[in-house]
Amino acid sequence: MNPLVTAEQAVLGAVLLDPGQLSYLDWLAPDHFSRPVHRALFAALRTLRDDGHPALDEQPVPLSWVTDAVAEADRHVRGLASSYAHTLIQSCPRPAHAPVYGRMVLEGAIHRTITENAVRLHQAARADALRGDVEEALHHADVLTGVLGDLARRWGTEPHPVAPATPSATTPVAPPVRADRAAEDERFLLAVLVEQPNAMDEVVDWLRPGDFTDPTHGQLYRCLGALHHRGEPIDRITLLWEAQRRGLLADGTLSGDQLTTLCDSGSSGSAEWLGEQVMRSSVTRTAATSARAVRALAENEALAPGRLINHALHALAPLDDVRTRWRSANNRSAPAAPEATSSNRPPPPAQVHAALARSTPSRGPGPGSASHLARPPYDRPLAAKAAPFRPHRSSSP
Repeated sequence: MNPLVTAEQAVLGAVLLDPGQLSYLDWLAPDHFSRPVHRALFAALRTLRDDGHPALDEQPVPLSWVTDAVAEADRHVRGLASSYAHTLIQSCPRPAHAPVYGRMVLEGAIHRTITENAVRLHQAARADALRGDVEEALHHADVLTGVLGDLARRWGTEPHPVAPATPSATTPVAPPVRADRAAEDERFLLAVLVEQPNAMDEVVDWLRPGDFTDPTHGQLYRCLGALHHRGEPIDRITLLWEAQRRGLLADGTLSGDQLTTLCDSGSSGSAEWLGEQVMRSSVTRTAATSARAVRALAENEALAPGRLINHALHALAPLDDVRTRWRSANNRSAPAAPEATSSNRPPPPAQVHAALARSTPSRGPGPGSASHLARPPYDRPLAAKAAPFRPHRSSSP
């Protein structure tokens, strides 16, 4: 039994039994349901409510409420039988618990939305790596960051990066796209930095050892950076000596012959241009790594939405750092943030008040009495309109 599907069925069954429950589910949207038939049926129920269906004022609820909802939904989706509506009704233990069931549906929608955006970011990063570009990956990273911020506000928490208490298990990482080409650019860059005086000045402000695909190349760049920082001359002899001081020869990371071969690979070229090629590869590689991390978090169904959002923001932090240095290398300023629209503005205070109140179901008579189908009384009034994403704020982030 799938808990998410069960929750979706319970929400729909509750509304079929008691149309008044829709007034407590204005924060829930059809797109939050995972199955097309459920999306169509919930949209149909809201349409009937907005059109003033007679069942809204009748007790007990007439059968026409169910049949008309199925007929309306059948216009937008195939395969919906009248018998399934009765299955939904039987799946709802208590109609008064509809807001709680809806919160479960919303939690599933948050996990699914983050997963979908992480997949798009990973695909864009790999496509950019093949094209030798970064803009699509950076665009989808902005989209994912915006989605996380919007979901956090709608869930009722402040978005801020938080590292997981327990690091996730490491998974095998696929080799970077065009890794051979990236390693070749790195070798040329290191040769230029060794052989050309003052070449380090062109890249030292924005290029970091972690930007190199080959860890050995990153270690050599670190050695060059140390020599430059101390104001010492840079050539193949001083680089070899610095590598020895850092233990790279003793632990087998590097040999003298390898360093000689690398320095002889070429000394003509622009350090700035080659550094940009290394940075470009670093951006797409970091974007793909961050996307995999966010997707792994979103696929963990045991992770609460607040924690999921904050852990995902933490997983995107390395990409933010690389992006800032990439902009610096290209003398580009960060793009202006888009103006807030109705979809990402903070919800009005009245709606926040409603979101906090909506999962306190009434403790009325049991299912055997007629009053259990009435709208559940809440301690606090609900707003007439609520944002499409409005979860109950849990005690844990």
